[in-house]
Amino acid sequence: MTTEIETPRGNNDSGKTKKVVVFLFVAAIILVAYTQFGDLLSLSSLAKQEAQLRTMQADHPVLVYGAAFLVYVVVTGLSLPGAAVLTLVYGWYFGLLRGVVLVSFASTAGATVAFLLSRFLFREAIEKRFGHRLQGFNDALEREGPSSLFTLRLIPAVPFFVINAVMGLTPIRTGTFWWVSQLGMLPATIVYVYAGSSVPDLQTLADDGVGAVFNRSQLIQISSAFVCLGLFPLVVRLAMKWYGRDRIPPGISGDDVSNA
Repeated sequence: MTTEIETPRGNNDSGKTKKVVVFLFVAAIILVAYTQFGDLLSLSSLAKQEAQLRTMQADHPVLVYGAAFLVYVVVTGLSLPGAAVLTLVYGWYFGLLRGVVLVSFASTAGATVAFLLSRFLFREAIEKRFGHRLQGFNDALEREGPSSLFTLRLIPAVPFFVINAVMGLTPIRTGTFWWVSQLGMLPATIVYVYAGSSVPDLQTLADDGVGAVFNRSQLIQISSAFVCLGLFPLVVRLAMKWYGRDRIPPGISGDDVSNA
């Protein structure tokens, strides 16, 4: 006879209440940020304040860097639209080296916030409903390790916020998510910041977008390079598995080797 240990109903209700409160709080921040500050962060609005922004950077550098970091973390952490535009603007405003450092750490911090929010708000409910379906994905993630996340980060076709949300539903550790995301997003960060730093003024960027720096052919080449870079770890793993299987002596199965 087995005895089941039941979680007190009061604890469950308290946990659900906390999640509802956090969800409503985040939703309120998104609503306020999108309705009140969305236009302020648009390229056209920033272009009109170009001179003032330069003066502010010279007079209050610490305040400017801190505010820029916080804004980027909020935008990416709450999955608000405009991260790509902000990256271009930061490249123009801070230059290549400082822009890359700022955006790299801010984007990773924002991604981790989104990851933790997804884990706190949705993981338990998703596991209860689709736990058996997620098990295969979790097992594959455990087998492949951080390289799976690294590969996803390198492929531009996979949206930034989707990776954060999905990874929050998996058992991957927060520290692992952080450093793998830091490395995986770095190539795209460098490209976008470089694009922004190459624009002479914000009005040109507002009028022409990324086309102010890269033409269509160059964008296709850059995207293709990212895809190839993202697929490279997968190809290496498949090649190593095939090579290892090819070297197994006759009469010995792959399971025998893995269990040895």
